[in-house]
Amino acid sequence: MQMFDGGYVHHGLLKSAIWLLNQESENLKRLWLENGSCYKMVFVGHSLGSGVAALMTVIVVNHRDRLGGIPRELVRCFALAPARCMSLNLAVKYADVIYSVVLQDDFLPRTATPLEDIFKSIFCLPCLIFLVCLRDTFIPEGRKLRDPRRLYAPGRIYHIVERKFCRCGRYPPEVRTAIPVDGRFEHIVLSSHATADHAIIWIHREAEKALNLMKEKSSETMTTAPPVQKFDRLQSIEKEHKDALERAVSLNIPHAVGANENDDEDENEPQESTSASTDSEDESSADKLASKHEDHGDISESGNTSTVNSKSGRTNWDDLVERLFERSSSGKLKARKDLNIDTDDT
Repeated sequence: MQMFDGGYVHHGLLKSAIWLLNQESENLKRLWLENGSCYKMVFVGHSLGSGVAALMTVIVVNHRDRLGGIPRELVRCFALAPARCMSLNLAVKYADVIYSVVLQDDFLPRTATPLEDIFKSIFCLPCLIFLVCLRDTFIPEGRKLRDPRRLYAPGRIYHIVERKFCRCGRYPPEVRTAIPVDGRFEHIVLSSHATADHAIIWIHREAEKALNLMKEKSSETMTTAPPVQKFDRLQSIEKEHKDALERAVSLNIPHAVGANENDDEDENEPQESTSASTDSEDESSADKLASKHEDHGDISESGNTSTVNSKSGRTNWDDLVERLFERSSSGKLKARKDLNIDTDDT
């Protein structure tokens, strides 16, 4: 285990990620620049390879200049049956770029990643699962969350569920997605499918079934009217990520950062330009309103027209209301009688 980017990561997987980037970073940079610098750079891995891919993504996001200055929003990682490779604060922090796919009762995202545990699991997986389950049962949840060295599955979780409790057979797969903060796959599931669900071929089959079902449902909803005629505002992925970051801070998770601190410089630039353009529009509209009042003398008090703060470019609406209206003894607003209104312009 090693300290990295304000949290802890798996030492061996981090070394593997650094070695792989040292070997291939120049090729990745060249290919991205030669193809117009507009394509996404996607890292994919399975099992322990997913841990390497996730940590490669974290390194690339923090050193984008090494790969031609690729924006953060163009970097993605898909970790299939991921190993636990980073602390909880990092798992939440990079949930916007790392997506973990877990099938039903897969054992690896639920077990610790030290090499000795994996080595033992080759010889006696049922014994390992039983001991880990027994240990986690008697560890308080708060103690787990406050342990900065405890590793978790990375990023946003996509959990494919295709079997139901106490029922035989398989059902149409259902995908549940979230950014867990209070805990992610904290308990071992004693199931006969714990190892089979780790196979990439089953993950591919069930994910393809789930995707086809989602496409069928989306086509049905496009042609049929909803039973209740109302607008439902769905929570966006960005909003959910910010809420998860704030939740991590509220739980006093070590080294957790808030949503404002996690904003990247590249993410701030378009926001600043957008806010600047909005401010300029507000200033131009306020200037037009001020010039209109000054030219026509629409609203005046004691021979002076209503003023607009030319420095800030924004109208002080409280002053405007005070000039237009006065309060009666009952507290209601009524128009002033001493206003000079030019009726020719109206």
